[in-house]
This record gives sequence, C-alpha cells and structure tokens, in this order.
Amino acid sequence: MSLKQWAENGWLKAHKTTPQEIRNLLAIADRDLQDVSGKISADWRLGIAYNAVLKLANILLAAEGYRVDRLSQHYRTIQAIPLILGESHRADAEYLDVCRMKRNTIEYDSVGAATQEDSDELSDFVKGFRIVVLDWLRENHSELVVSL
Repeated sequence: MSLKQWAENGWLKAHKTTPQEIRNLLAIADRDLQDVSGKISADWRLGIAYNAVLKLANILLAAEGYRVDRLSQHYRTIQAIPLILGESHRADAEYLDVCRMKRNTIEYDSVGAATQEDSDELSDFVKGFRIVVLDWLRENHSELVVSL
C-alpha cells in the first residue's frame, strides 16, 4: 500500500507543512531525548523516548504532505515508516509497534511493564532514527531544512 492509498482510505489527511513545523517537532524530540536521561522510572523513560520517536515519524509524514487521522493515530504513524523510508525499515516499524503496545500498558494499565534495558534500547534507537530522519529530510525535502 502507498500513502496515497492510505489517504484514499481516510487514514491520512493532506497536510502542508512548513520548516517551522518541522523545527518544532524536532525540538520536541530533542527535548525528550534530553529528558529521558534523567533519574526517572524505566516506564516513564520508555514513554518519553516513545514520544520522541513518534515526533520523528510525524516529521516524515508531514514532509510527505500528510497527517494521520485520529483513529489509530500512533499505529498508523509507525506503520507509515517503511512506506516512506522503504522496506528496509519494516523491522523498525515492527519494533516500534511493540514499544507502542508497551507504552499503552504503562500509560493506561499497569506500572513496571518496562525494564531499564527496554528504555535504554528505545532511547538508543531514537538517537539513530533521528539521524536517519534528518538525512532523509535533507535528501528528499531540503526546502524544509532551514537551520536544523
């Protein structure tokens, strides 16, 4: 499936982004990456790192001219990653979907679902993914890269 087909299904809405929106989303991700290193629970660290990666995935969608509809917003944002970056990122989306479900458990159901290793692994992933997103943005949508 393509992003265009997703839009036809009503899962995405057309969206015109700006360099300022991209900077704002990146600033949120960067803030979260900084905050995740604080002395907080593994649950909260995972939630913060998850928020950072979600903002980076939103940068990809916005740059491509879309915004996810509210229904299944996190799920669709994550599943769009390989549609944008290519099938070589399918495993990234699968990993992030596991993180999404764990984050939902932490947020809504119980305490202690994340280990220190879980939160460290996701934090490390986000740092690498940030580089991938910025490289992709520079290569594919350089008009949105204004002093990043």
